[in-house]
Amino acid sequence: MKKLLFLIVLLVSFSITYAQETTKKKLVFNPKVQTYEVEATCGNCMYKMKGDGCHLAIKLKGKNYFVDGTNIDDHGDAHDAEGFCNAIKKAKVQGSIVKDRFEVTYFELIKK
Repeated sequence: MKKLLFLIVLLVSFSITYAQETTKKKLVFNPKVQTYEVEATCGNCMYKMKGDGCHLAIKLKGKNYFVDGTNIDDHGDAHDAEGFCNAIKKAKVQGSIVKDRFEVTYFELIKK
């Protein structure tokens, strides 16, 4: 009986663990889509945009947009001396503006 109970608890634990979404959408370069060279940084810390906490933002054609599709910490520690909260970096991006936010499909930092 104890073995059966242990087996049931084990199976339930595994099913809960594997039920959680662990895959992220992969950002892939598409040569058929326009690529923009932009400034990328923390919208709250560097661009003084309104929001809760630190979020990745870009400056495209003179206007600032928060970015959806990649996270500020996906590109290193944002609070590092050279992180997005302390520096403005250059990036190549692909995507589109949706509801005043930039939906990114490709994001690559340009090395100095």
